[in-house]
Amino acid sequence: MIKPHSTRIRKAVIPAAGFGTRFLPQTKAMPKEMLPIVDKPVIQYVVEELVASGITDIVIVTGWHKRAIEDHFDYPNELINMLEEQGKRELVSEVRRTAELANFIYIRQKGPYGNATPVLCAKQVIGDEPFVAIWGDEFIYAKPPRALQCIEVFEKYGDPVISAVRVPKSDVSRYGIVEATNVEKNIWQIKKLIEKPSVEEAPSNMAAHGCYVLTPDIFPILESLKPGRNRELWLPDAIKELMDKRPVYACEVQNAKYYDTGNKLEYLKTVVEFALEHKDLNGEFRKYLKSLKL
Repeated sequence: MIKPHSTRIRKAVIPAAGFGTRFLPQTKAMPKEMLPIVDKPVIQYVVEELVASGITDIVIVTGWHKRAIEDHFDYPNELINMLEEQGKRELVSEVRRTAELANFIYIRQKGPYGNATPVLCAKQVIGDEPFVAIWGDEFIYAKPPRALQCIEVFEKYGDPVISAVRVPKSDVSRYGIVEATNVEKNIWQIKKLIEKPSVEEAPSNMAAHGCYVLTPDIFPILESLKPGRNRELWLPDAIKELMDKRPVYACEVQNAKYYDTGNKLEYLKTVVEFALEHKDLNGEFRKYLKSLKL
């Protein structure tokens, strides 16, 4: 049964408190979310996706080692004044735009390790509104934006929604894989969510992760959630409990490409792909790549 939801989603949570151990020693001093994709950090692509999806208030849950994220989205008067004196108007515009993308709220993570904890940390800011939770160290480039596609499904059905993409069968053990029933077109009702199954155990090759449209009834579940794998608190475990109370949908994102910038190889592929599309670099960079004797 369709339950239209009239509340406009305007808030989002970006968990960004992890240590980024897969990129050490680089991430010893630099947050993994700040790794550059040519001239913008990964997390800025995530923020821009949210803004393009109608989000106005973004809660970034950080740790003591993530101050660079706060600085990146700050309004740097000294830098702007210097750029204006040098006549670099295009850069002034870009720096201002970054700071004015949204209303940013920063919360320091408290509690056990795991990706459920930062969502719970944002409870007081979110209040009783539906919201988006989205990872800050990977992104999907889609038209329309992934988050917007998920929000539109939520507005139609009134229940939580997770973004989904098809992955190679050989890669299912890296993701949360769903067993689901098709509702319409690219919308599926999730029947079972299996974290990192083997190829033999996987019920499909549809990975549901990365962007979650959640309702406030997730918070009591998070508050009583028991530690799971590696004694950490996991958001998918909370969503499994939520599925006992209400439907949860997967939105198979259309016109999309997933950039898994959380591992070294995929990160490097992303940098190369975006460099080849960059208006200032594509010609010379393409020539350079062709000149390499591989």
